[in-house]
Amino acid sequence: MSFNIHHTPFYKLDKTCYDFGMRNNTIGELLTRRVEKILPTKEGLAKLLTKKKIRLYQGFDPTGLRLHLGHSVGLRKLMEFANLGHEVIFLFGTGTVLVGDPSQRSSARKFIDKEEIGKNIKGWKRQASPLVDFTKVKIRENGEWLIKLTLRDLVKIASNISAVQLFKREMFSRRISQGDTVWYHETMYPLLQGYDSVVMDVDLEIGGTDQEFNMLIGRELQKKMKNKEKYVLTTPMIMGTDGKQMSKTSGNCVWLDDTPRDMFGKLMSMPDENIVPYLNLVTTLPLSKVQDIAKSLKTKTMHPLAAKKLLALEVVRDFHGREEAKKAEKEFAKVFQKKEAPSEIPAVRFKDKKLPLLELLFKAKLVSSKSEARRVILQGGVKIDGIVRKDWAIGIALHKGMVVQVGKRHFAKLV
Repeated sequence: MSFNIHHTPFYKLDKTCYDFGMRNNTIGELLTRRVEKILPTKEGLAKLLTKKKIRLYQGFDPTGLRLHLGHSVGLRKLMEFANLGHEVIFLFGTGTVLVGDPSQRSSARKFIDKEEIGKNIKGWKRQASPLVDFTKVKIRENGEWLIKLTLRDLVKIASNISAVQLFKREMFSRRISQGDTVWYHETMYPLLQGYDSVVMDVDLEIGGTDQEFNMLIGRELQKKMKNKEKYVLTTPMIMGTDGKQMSKTSGNCVWLDDTPRDMFGKLMSMPDENIVPYLNLVTTLPLSKVQDIAKSLKTKTMHPLAAKKLLALEVVRDFHGREEAKKAEKEFAKVFQKKEAPSEIPAVRFKDKKLPLLELLFKAKLVSSKSEARRVILQGGVKIDGIVRKDWAIGIALHKGMVVQVGKRHFAKLV
C-alpha cells in the first residue's frame, strides 16, 4: 500500500529529535502521555506489556472527509505502540458506520452510502499518513464480519449485554428525558463495536473519552464470549480554537489537511490555556521540555506568543515539513504582526462589474453561506482594499487587483 506524501513524514525525520519510538520508549511514558484513563488498571496493562507483545486497535468510522487535530492524539498513541513492536490494527468502521455512533449526539446520524464511505477512507489514509507508518500498522475493516452476521449471531451477541446497561448510557437517558427518540439501531452500535474486539482477539482498545462506554461493552463481550481480559485506554479530548471541545460540527477545528498557513494561524489564535495541553498531546516534544515551558508560562518568564509559535512550528512541521513550517511562520508575521497582505492570494474572476458585498463574499468562496457573510460583515470582519465595510447590501464596484479580506486569514484578489 502506498501513499503520496509531499514531504518527509515526521516519523522518518532526524532520530535524535523527531522519532516517535525514540521519544516514547518506556512503558511508564507509554501509559501516561496522551492517556486519560486505563481500565481496569494501569498496573495490569503495564505487567502484560512486560510479558509479551500485545495486539491492539483503534476504530475510526469514516463519517466525513476530514480528520482534525483531536484525531491525531489517538494516531500518535497507536504509533507509540507500533514503534515498540506491538501488533497495531487501524480499523475502519465500514460496518458500524452504517449504524452510526450515537456518542455525544443529540439525534441519530444520517445514513451514508458505500461510495461516500470509500471516498472518506481514501481521504483519511492520506491525512493520517504523516503520522502513521502504514508499513507497521495493519488496516482492517469491520464490514468484513459485521455485514455477514446472521440473526442467530446477533442474538448470541446481544444475550451477553442487558437492555438496562444500554439505556443507562448518559446520552440515551438524556435524550429520553428530553422527549427525543432513541432509535433501536443506535442501541446496537455499542454491541457491534464491542464485537470487533472479540473477532480480532485484541488485548487493548484505544479510543477517545467519548468512546469509553462502547469500549467497556467490548471488554465485557470479550470476557463472556472468549474468557479473555481486554484493557481499555482512553485518550483526552482536545479543545478547539474557541476553547470549546474540538468537533467537526462546531467549526473550531484545526484540520489535518489545512494549508500550512491556515494551520499555523489557527494555532497562533487559540486561547492561551490550550498551549500546554496541545504541546503534551499533539507534539513529540519531550515531556521534560513541555514541563519546562509550562513552568516558564506560569512564572511569566516565557510569553504565551513564543510558546504558541513553538507549538505551531512543531505541528505544521509534522504535517507539512520543516520548510513549509518556516514559510508559514514568516507569512504569519507578515499578515498578522505587520498587517500586510499575504504573499500569495487566491485569484478570483467575475464577469459582473458590480456585486452586493454579501454576494461578492459568497461567490469568492470566502464564506460557506450567505448567512455567514452577513454575520462577518456586521461584525466588521470584512475589508475591501483595506477598508472595513459593514453594509452587507451595498453594491461593490469590481476592479482588477481588488483585495477582499474576511477575518484575519481569508483573502481573495480579483483578476
